[in-house]
Amino acid sequence: MATIEVYTKFLCPYCTRAKALLDRKGAEYREIDVTMDRAGFAAMVERANGGRTVPQIFIDGRHIGGSDDLAALDARGGLDPLLGLG
Repeated sequence: MATIEVYTKFLCPYCTRAKALLDRKGAEYREIDVTMDRAGFAAMVERANGGRTVPQIFIDGRHIGGSDDLAALDARGGLDPLLGLG
């Protein structure tokens, strides 16, 4: 199974949507809450090439982007192969 990291913040509806999609796929992921974590947020921004919004999603170290990017990847059939589902 793929290694998935999802950077989130408290009460973020986009984070909830992205995690729900991953949950529907049966994917296990590590949630990194950066709500009150300046160092974690800075690490996220650096990994995401300047992306400051949440969620920021990484699969096997590859930056996927945010919730809309994850949904678009799934819609065009690219998510399942990354997750090892097809």
